Amino acid sequence: MLITFSVIVAIQLFYYLYFFRRFADYEQQPVNTVSLPPVSVIICTHNELNNLKKNLPSILEQKYHTFEVIVVNDNSSDETELLLMQMEATYPNLVVRHIRNQSQHLRGKKYPLTIGIRAARYDHVLLTDVDCFTSGDHWIRDMAGMFIERKEIVLGFAPYRKHPGFLNKFIRYETFFSALQYFSFALAGFTYMGVGRNLAYRKQLFFDHNIYPKYPQLISGDDDLLINAAATKHNTAIQTSKSSFMYSEPKLTWDEYWFQKRRHVSTSKYYKGKHKWQLGLLAAVNVLFYPALIICIIYSGYAVEALLLFLIKLFIQGAVYNSVMKKLEAYDLFLLFPLMDLAFMIYYLKLVTHINNPSTDRWK
Repeated sequence: MLITFSVIVAIQLFYYLYFFRRFADYEQQPVNTVSLPPVSVIICTHNELNNLKKNLPSILEQKYHTFEVIVVNDNSSDETELLLMQMEATYPNLVVRHIRNQSQHLRGKKYPLTIGIRAARYDHVLLTDVDCFTSGDHWIRDMAGMFIERKEIVLGFAPYRKHPGFLNKFIRYETFFSALQYFSFALAGFTYMGVGRNLAYRKQLFFDHNIYPKYPQLISGDDDLLINAAATKHNTAIQTSKSSFMYSEPKLTWDEYWFQKRRHVSTSKYYKGKHKWQLGLLAAVNVLFYPALIICIIYSGYAVEALLLFLIKLFIQGAVYNSVMKKLEAYDLFLLFPLMDLAFMIYYLKLVTHINNPSTDRWK
């Protein structure tokens, strides 16, 4: 059993030292302010009147030389249309598109996002959600400024706001760990996803890859699949400066959170084979780590050796997390990461049951 546990630890250390250390040691490149491209910000909304009132003005008032904000109103039944009409009179850079009938072919967010991208005047599009709010007035500059050296994709970070309670800590830890993975993999040349709450790419990528008709059954995760198909070793940049973060309010109940994750995880089975293998192996060793440790300590007769391996893994993991959590405003969770690892074991097992059972509800 000690051999099995040693293999599990060795695989984990490989991920930490080969992949995650890249992001831990990464220093954010400066923004290219010499040739900033014009940008089309795209937001899709469905019955989100209050969020539009709260969050849209800060996006429309960003300090950036040339940009438009395209809001696609997808069959809202509240007063969204009236509000947008009023805001159009105030903000000349606001472009509104109303959808009054449901697409028979593109489900979920695919159709409104397609409408928004087709309406985009500029070649560089920046996506976010209506429930997101910026950390300042240079969000567009920070994201668009990474389109350098023929980069076509920019991955941003979208953390959740801090609140009391274990659920909030778990959501923020999961968000941190997800970002650790997709940023680290991108730096290693294995970009596999982006978060649609803070994601930029060249408009032509959307049309070149024509992802949406290939997965008409999916309600969400479309941004993941586009990036998974379009990203290469050389066309992707990351943006991790705090002024580029796009924040959201987290779910307040476990039921709401699991419903959200159930929609998101159903996308992963459509990733490229190499990405599924890399992510699946990491999840597997994370699930097996603590059961294997306990068995080694109690039954194998190699308790000292097992504990030594545990401490080595904990030290290297802590060194990586110490750096990354500071970058991603999650350092208050640092002392909790061994406990969160245990919680993640249950989390992974629960999510596996939903990979082949995606939600069939609307995107909002």
